[in-house]
Amino acid sequence: MSPIIKKKGEKFTLPGKYLLFILTLLCTGLIVITFSTDLLSAPISAVGGFLITPLQNGVSKAGSWLNTRSEELVQIRSLLNENEELKAKIDELTMENIKLQQDRYELTNLRELFDLDSQYDEYDMVGARIIAKDSGNWFHSFVINKGYEDGLMIDMNVLAGSGLVGRIVDVGPDWAKVMSIIDDNSNTSGMVLSTSDALIVSGDLELYAEGVIRFEKLIDHADRVVEGDKIVTSNVSDKYLPGILIGYISKVNVDSNNLTKSGLVTLAVDFEHLEEVLVITELKQTVEE
Repeated sequence: MSPIIKKKGEKFTLPGKYLLFILTLLCTGLIVITFSTDLLSAPISAVGGFLITPLQNGVSKAGSWLNTRSEELVQIRSLLNENEELKAKIDELTMENIKLQQDRYELTNLRELFDLDSQYDEYDMVGARIIAKDSGNWFHSFVINKGYEDGLMIDMNVLAGSGLVGRIVDVGPDWAKVMSIIDDNSNTSGMVLSTSDALIVSGDLELYAEGVIRFEKLIDHADRVVEGDKIVTSNVSDKYLPGILIGYISKVNVDSNNLTKSGLVTLAVDFEHLEEVLVITELKQTVEE
């Protein structure tokens, strides 16, 4: 084997087989050192801990965050389901409450009608429910769910609350139309109960917005009629049965002719909240006969 001679100006290089031999020896030595001693384990562990520990911490925190969010989503879904159930329960209770209020209101109306029926027990009556009314805030003209098949006829008197509502002006097989005493076309013969003085009660829808209507043609020379006196239907009325309460005098004025008086009447019936009525199934002409 000839020696390696480096010529002047040439770079020194090892042949490939020598380089491979040296690397093999180096690797073998590192393996021996690694398995037989702890010389390299500490640096390797330190390097591994430096690189892996932050990664593990990050993964742990991410897992914890995802687990927390997952639990929160489960709780949110549970709360949403409970909220829907509570809404349904509230709706159910609201409907029950409305029904109870309606039942109580109807019971109150029925009691009032029963009391009214007792006041006028000399007349035969039939109950009816209002099913339609003319436009406007007041029940000045409306339709009930009873007709001539139930024995109803034109001019039969209609009552509610504490007194007179009006009379039937049209009738069908299972319906009847009622014109109330507040209608602009209504004129009712009445009298002051305490003095028997006659007067005319006239409907006035515009005036009823203030809760009253007019009376006129009262002859009271002795000044016996005062505010608060009851007005009832008179014996001379050609449409209404006598003695039915219309309302109470709330104001009295002397007319310009100094012969008659006029004023205002507060009615016994609330014409804004009518639902059920009583119909007297007897006509004025029939009773007089």
